[in-house]
Amino acid sequence: MLRQNLNSSKSCTSRTLMSPAVHSPGLLSFGASFSVGVKDSIPARKSKRGLSVRRRASTGVKAIFMTPKKTAAPTVKADITVLQTVGGVLSHLGLSRGMDDIADLMGKTLLVELVAANADPKTGEEKATIKSYARRTEIKDNKEYYETGNFDIPEDFGEVGAILIENEHRTEMHLQKIVINGLPAGTVEVTCDSWIHPKFTNPEKRVFFTKPYLPSQTPSGLTRYRDRELTVLRGDGTGERKKGERIYDYDVYNDLGDPDIKPETARPVLGGAKHPYPRRCRTGRPRAKTDPLSESRSSTVYVPRDEEFAEVKQATFSAKTLYSVLHALVPALGATAIDQTQGFPYFTAIDNLFDEGILLPDIPTSGFLRNIIPRLVRALSETRNSVLRFETPELIDRDKFAWFRDSELARQTLAGLNPCCIKLVTEWPLKSALDPKTYGPPESGFTKEMVECESKSLLTFDKILKQKRLFVLDYHDVLMPYVNKVREIKGTTLYGSRMLFFLTEHSSLSLLAIELTRPPVDGKPQWKQVFVEPSDATGLWLWRLAKTHAIAHDTGYHQLVSHWLRTHACTEPYIIATNRQLSAMHPIHALLKPHFRYTMEINALAREALINAGGIIENSFSPAKYSIELSSVAYDLLWRFDHEALPADLINRGMAVEDPTQPHGLKLTIEDYPYANDGLLMWDAIKQWVTDYVTHYYKEETAVESDTELQAWWTEIRTLGHGDKKDEPWWPKLKTSADLIGIITTMIWVVSCHHAAVNFGQYHFGGYFPNRPTIARTPMPVENPSEEEKKKFLERPEQFLLDCFPSQVQAATVMSILDVLSTHSPDEEYLGMEAQSCLAEDKVIKAALEQFRGRLKEIEGIIDARNANTDLYHRAGAGIVPYELLKPSSSAGVTGKGVPNSISI
Repeated sequence: MLRQNLNSSKSCTSRTLMSPAVHSPGLLSFGASFSVGVKDSIPARKSKRGLSVRRRASTGVKAIFMTPKKTAAPTVKADITVLQTVGGVLSHLGLSRGMDDIADLMGKTLLVELVAANADPKTGEEKATIKSYARRTEIKDNKEYYETGNFDIPEDFGEVGAILIENEHRTEMHLQKIVINGLPAGTVEVTCDSWIHPKFTNPEKRVFFTKPYLPSQTPSGLTRYRDRELTVLRGDGTGERKKGERIYDYDVYNDLGDPDIKPETARPVLGGAKHPYPRRCRTGRPRAKTDPLSESRSSTVYVPRDEEFAEVKQATFSAKTLYSVLHALVPALGATAIDQTQGFPYFTAIDNLFDEGILLPDIPTSGFLRNIIPRLVRALSETRNSVLRFETPELIDRDKFAWFRDSELARQTLAGLNPCCIKLVTEWPLKSALDPKTYGPPESGFTKEMVECESKSLLTFDKILKQKRLFVLDYHDVLMPYVNKVREIKGTTLYGSRMLFFLTEHSSLSLLAIELTRPPVDGKPQWKQVFVEPSDATGLWLWRLAKTHAIAHDTGYHQLVSHWLRTHACTEPYIIATNRQLSAMHPIHALLKPHFRYTMEINALAREALINAGGIIENSFSPAKYSIELSSVAYDLLWRFDHEALPADLINRGMAVEDPTQPHGLKLTIEDYPYANDGLLMWDAIKQWVTDYVTHYYKEETAVESDTELQAWWTEIRTLGHGDKKDEPWWPKLKTSADLIGIITTMIWVVSCHHAAVNFGQYHFGGYFPNRPTIARTPMPVENPSEEEKKKFLERPEQFLLDCFPSQVQAATVMSILDVLSTHSPDEEYLGMEAQSCLAEDKVIKAALEQFRGRLKEIEGIIDARNANTDLYHRAGAGIVPYELLKPSSSAGVTGKGVPNSISI
């Protein structure tokens, strides 16, 4: 009509028309004005479109359409960072990669949708999402950068509460972060660190929330997204899990054996009344054909996709190296030995592992191994083979004969690889709690007279006990039920054992005596003998053999209980429950997420080749096929969540008492106890950080108890994740902020400091295996020996000791594993590192985090000063390895220090 009127006008002027520009919602603005002559009068009014009209005199009215003077609409765009992955690089050769490149060229790589935090106040309905496609703009430093077009955001859209992502590629992408620029309220940055599945395999869009909220504070526009995401993560408990899925559920450890291969590889189910155990992630694999209680095995073990190692080019050294050692190096080592049971012929042959190494067979994996494990595997220029040559552990590098000294064994009990098991002796005589009808007399063979004599002090036994100077490593009751079972297996043996220590006047720990016990068997009564260090040659060699057995028990307990059970296995239920019950926008989820990084993947890898039937643990440790079953006994008898807190653990073992006048509120029984001294510094720093964090989000005392997600989380941990202990009275209540602080601090302590203390010194202390043998293969020569054994021991006691040590294959295998387990990855995330962006943006949390980092720096200085103090016999002195396992930071590699955020190796 307008064009018709213009054409019919008698006094028409020229006009210029321009295309409409991008406009703000509710406002149509034109890029130019134009004059129009019309015959009829037009009333003055304001158009809904913002057009102004004014009257003109004479024969007609001239209407002038003018652009209102408005501020240009803001440019709102999203910048997206994607990590390049190994899979992404290799897939350039395939059809999917080609299709993805086409999608990139068309600018349809990622569909990004902004979700309003609040619903429409009039209708109560969610506001429509605002969409834009992202296209790749740059590839740099192993990262791909994407940018969206401009988001056309209505004025009443409000705060962006979440971002939906749909991957238009045919392959998954590892999304690192999203940054939205140009919003009136400022830049929004979201840390994702998540795999994004292609829409072609799963149409469900991924949601990422921009801020943490307690459930009761969830903005109205996000409630559905919060609930829906948790529903997706929980799954329905059915079906076999597929790679790429993100479903978290519980199951028992019924996949360690492989009964379909042969009956000997069947293993009992761990989890349930018979063998209590923490739960692991459900995979849903079919049941074994020959055992309906067992799950069938496969070449890979499912873990939720975001729990897997990020296959980025520059990262995951430790994870890939561990996988390579398990699946390539260990089989190669087996191929080098004609006799798998052959021991070392002399001690210099052990030294050759570090000086000359082991020639690996000429197999295709050799070149690969050289690349993935350069620290251990070296190429030989004159041959096609590779050589496995071990680095000299720091303990032996500083003092070649340190492992031989009783004082070093005692020192390592407080500042070595397993410093969390020694206990104060408070009752005498030491007694077993096992049934005497089955295991024999319960009283220990240690006597008061022996203690008084061997302590070489002027104190009576009663004064020694009263002054808290007697300590014990007691594995008697955990090991005794398996002694006769293990002895049926060729190439290993076992005893119940105790080691007794005395605290000298110089505040150094001294080894007094060792007790080895065998229960009744085949009509023979219980055998028990106490060994002390004598002055005669025969007694001295018996003492060395007894130490080998006792240390092998401590090494096994360390690996199976202090390390695997108390950190890896017991943490997995926390991870599952956190993802099932705490929304990603829950502040406690955000706090815990960095502390659960890669743990489930490491645990799955352990079930594949470390703790499985016929795996490295069973082949190299004294309990053999009963190894992990034995850890179930320890879980049943000893594990308590409330005692996993360091202060409670020290008090429970008699290594400290509460004392408000002392630093940390505790008085240590042994003042020079490096693990406890450094650990309490770290415990307090973590607790203060957690306190600042929790009290910021839970300002009302009733807020913790009324938090529905938090209460469901804690209930599920107790009743499902650790369901075999659900009725125990010692579980902490969760009603107040103080309760929550205690629970969270305990979890973070276990996955960071406790794990660091028992893991990253493994090569330093166990790399030279005579210091910490993993297995004692032959019984003591005084326990019902044959005439041939007597003669062999008396004529060549050194060879008898070498035969007791691990075989050559066992030693090399374990040394390779310990080297990798002790290695910090180049992409390691240490305690106190950068928080997620949603937390860092909060000024209060940011300030608390800075204080935490500052305290960790102070602790490093304190630890350095302690290690320089030669009055502290347990951590300083000639040839002594300084105690740095709880020093917060580290460089990459085998350093013997550094506390990562999580159990990532």
